[in-house]
Formats: sequence, C-alpha cells, structure tokens
Amino acid sequence: MYGWMGKVLFVNLNERMAEVKPLCDEIAHTFIGGRGLGARMLWELVDAKVEPYSPDNALIFATGPLTATGFQTSGRFSVSTKSPLTDTILDCNCGGVWGVRFKQTGHDVLVITGQADSPVYLEISPEGVRFKDASELWGKTVSQTTEALGGKNRSVLCIGPAGENLVRFASIMVDKSRALGRGGPGAVMGAKKLKAIVVSGDKRPGVYNPELFNFVRYEATKLLRANPVTSQGLPLFGTA
Repeated sequence: MYGWMGKVLFVNLNERMAEVKPLCDEIAHTFIGGRGLGARMLWELVDAKVEPYSPDNALIFATGPLTATGFQTSGRFSVSTKSPLTDTILDCNCGGVWGVRFKQTGHDVLVITGQADSPVYLEISPEGVRFKDASELWGKTVSQTTEALGGKNRSVLCIGPAGENLVRFASIMVDKSRALGRGGPGAVMGAKKLKAIVVSGDKRPGVYNPELFNFVRYEATKLLRANPVTSQGLPLFGTA
C-alpha cells in the first residue's frame, strides 16, 4: 500500500494488551485521510448509545496517506471519539510532529478502548507498545508531563488536570503547545486513566512515483513561499 503502512494498532487498557491488525485497503481508499478513517472506524466500533466516558468508547488517532512523506502540511493527524461535550461524533486534528512520529512507528491508526485501573501512559515504537505507570504524573501539568517524558526524536501527547478531572471541553495537548482542542477528547483520555502517549520511530511509507512526487512538492513549496499568509503569517502567529 503506497502512502500507508498498512497497520492498525489496537490497545485495550483493561487488559493492557496491544494487537496489530491489517488496514483494510478498501476502507483506506474510500474513507481517505485521518478524518475519514477515524470516522469510519468509530462508526464500526462504538454503538450510538455508548456514553462518552464509558470504557466502550474508542479513542482513535489516525493519519493520512501523505503523513510522514515530507509533503507540505502533511504532518497533521486526527482524533475521533464520542464527545463528552456534544454526545455525538467528534473529530479534531493537530499539527506538529506527533502524527509523523506515530506513523514512523509503522502504524496508520491507533485505536484505544477500555479503561485502566490506575493511571498509565503508553510508549509506542517500531518494537511495540509498553504500558508504563503514570501514578507520579497524575496531577501534573501538560508542561511538566512533556518535560518528564520527552526526549530526542520522541513526541509527547498528553492531558493535564482538566482532562483528568473530566472537564467536558478538555483538550489533548501535543508537545506542550499544540492542541486537539474541541469537543473534550482530553476528558475521554482522563476517563480512560490514560495520561500520555509517547511515540518514536524511523519507518516511512512508500511513494508510488518518487520523481513526480518530489516535483509536485517542489511546485507546492513555491506557491506557499509566494503567499504572505503561508510564508509569514501562519509561521509567526499560528492559526489562532
């Protein structure tokens, strides 16, 4: 599969078990991108009557086919879940490097279900998933958690006290300053007793036609540099 790693990582917090399943080629091409994959998998896995804070709710982190290819603006990833704020489907997306680092672990999608019996965080790499005790991190701020778990080539996605206390609009924060910031996904993480997800890897998806891909990327770079918003405004001020 060009553009995809071809793998979905399922994590069950109740049993502290991880399982890798193949990404369905038809679904990947029909529901393209992180938002499409996340929405499709949430529809399949979570009944409409499931409460947002229930262990049966799924928290789905999904990347798209351009993620980790080096194409412009392709570092974004999506989270899909049942929103505690609206009680319906939630999708929001985030930039930075977490999505790239996650895909470099060799997976396209991360599906988290269940609820841990005590605070945990996950370390995900090409070698697998490690469940780590987060008791000493519980109650820490986003900055404190990120500083404790971060490092070279590691990206940290975490919640702070708002998510832990199930504030219905709590964000999930990425590397301190980037946010999955609407609908309360941080509260869903808090309900699952999941403090953070740390990712690192070096794998890359295949590109069907590297020469054409590099040409299109070069042309896109020229357009972005010529526009005052994308060349100066967004890097300086952000999307806010």
